[in-house]
Amino acid sequence: MPPTLKALRALSDPTRLRLLALLGAEELSVNELQEITRLGQSRISTHLRLLENSGFVLHRREGKRSLYRVPPGGSAAMKEFVQLARQGAAELPEHPADQANLRRILKLREDQSQLYFNQVAGRFDRSYGPGRSWQAFGQLLLRILPPLEVADLGSGEGLLSELLAHRCRRVIAVDNSESMVNYGARKARKNGLDNLEFRLGDLHDPPIADAAVDLVILSQALHHASDPERALRNAFRILRPGGQLLLLDLREHGFEPARELYGDHWLGFAEADLQRWLEEAGFRRIEITTVAREEEPPHFETLLCAATRV
Repeated sequence: MPPTLKALRALSDPTRLRLLALLGAEELSVNELQEITRLGQSRISTHLRLLENSGFVLHRREGKRSLYRVPPGGSAAMKEFVQLARQGAAELPEHPADQANLRRILKLREDQSQLYFNQVAGRFDRSYGPGRSWQAFGQLLLRILPPLEVADLGSGEGLLSELLAHRCRRVIAVDNSESMVNYGARKARKNGLDNLEFRLGDLHDPPIADAAVDLVILSQALHHASDPERALRNAFRILRPGGQLLLLDLREHGFEPARELYGDHWLGFAEADLQRWLEEAGFRRIEITTVAREEEPPHFETLLCAATRV
């Protein structure tokens, strides 16, 4: 087959356009391409072989991994084909998510401490050790907290808020349930936590002044929001410069009964959507990582997002 026809055939599939656009920006492994595109490994490998046979990508071995990239240099015709592929990929509906996930993957590469944490977490429950528990580790790590001012949005009855109030300068717990707020406030008074304040309000627009807190927490609350983008914009609003958002929520799933069982508006979130919403809200230094996977069906996965108002 003539080279031009071979190249045109290679560019005739939208998936190959997506892969070529990504590999034109960064050298990536098959696993990273899976994480970015949400496509299966065999499908990605098949398309990579065709792109490599057509001269669009090269691969090299690094340990057990194969890393793929668009080769530097090349003929003028090849450069023109690659540019056309990028333009075509930019017109696909998956392109914004691909770019957001690419930024996320590159950030994770830099964070070697996260890789170490995952390795530690994987070993933690393999063998019994007296007194070794996540509860004990949590209490230890709590002692490291500086005297922050914290907003816990969608706090419920305030279990996390109460725990934080033992170490933080001030904690504001916000929930839209009057009964939850009253219960939490009574419990705080009973336990002598004068620095814990419960406020009735909506996490879409929490009743907190601009630039008032050092840390905003959204723990399994965002999937109850009808407009999560607005909630994240207001989380940014109430943070001081240098303040941090910590968000725990479910990764996107297909368990439809969650809407009725738990009142969820959203069936979790795709990492690409969270990345994009956080960027558009003004956050920087964004890290999104899967930190827990349930072994039992429906196999919920939990994402931890950290982002900073610079």
